[in-house]
Amino acid sequence: MSFLLLHGWQNRRPPGHWHHWLAGELTAAGRHVVYPQLPEPDKPVLADWLAALHAHLASMPAGERTVVCHSLGCLLWLNAAATGQVTQPVDRVLLVAPPGPDVTVAIPEIAGFLPPPATTGQLGAAGRHTRLVCSDNDPYCPAGAAADYGVPLGIPVTVLHGAAHLDIDAGYGPWPSIRDWCLSGSPDAPLSARAG
Repeated sequence: MSFLLLHGWQNRRPPGHWHHWLAGELTAAGRHVVYPQLPEPDKPVLADWLAALHAHLASMPAGERTVVCHSLGCLLWLNAAATGQVTQPVDRVLLVAPPGPDVTVAIPEIAGFLPPPATTGQLGAAGRHTRLVCSDNDPYCPAGAAADYGVPLGIPVTVLHGAAHLDIDAGYGPWPSIRDWCLSGSPDAPLSARAG
């Protein structure tokens, strides 16, 4: 069982972020973890991030593979899926707090990441099971990620109450539920808000 963690805009993998915590937890559990620093996180270029994604997917060992994306990392994955750039499907994909289309196009540094519409077939060709986790008050997705992505893509959605952008500012450092979901191997394992 191996994992690829894809961070978001301006994220330099700070120790307080749940992604950083999760990488440590999965590594301690004996799993293979790839948690790369994607190029130029403050001024990302989609082509560069796609090239990095391709390289990191290729480096994952055979066996069950899971991709866990946060924020702009979700749009990176959706771009790759919509354009057929994931040549070997992974087993599970978890999209956490993708920014909404209106917000994405309004921020010049990330406007180029707005993904083209993806079909369920394209999504399935990239990942056998895709799931979305979002909050009901994400400032980066005011319409709600369920409406922006979950319904159009036909994927299961878990909405967490009051979790904002599911980042450090929202208190998402340690997040036992996502660790348990990862280690379960099941796309349908329960996912809940952090404790406390």
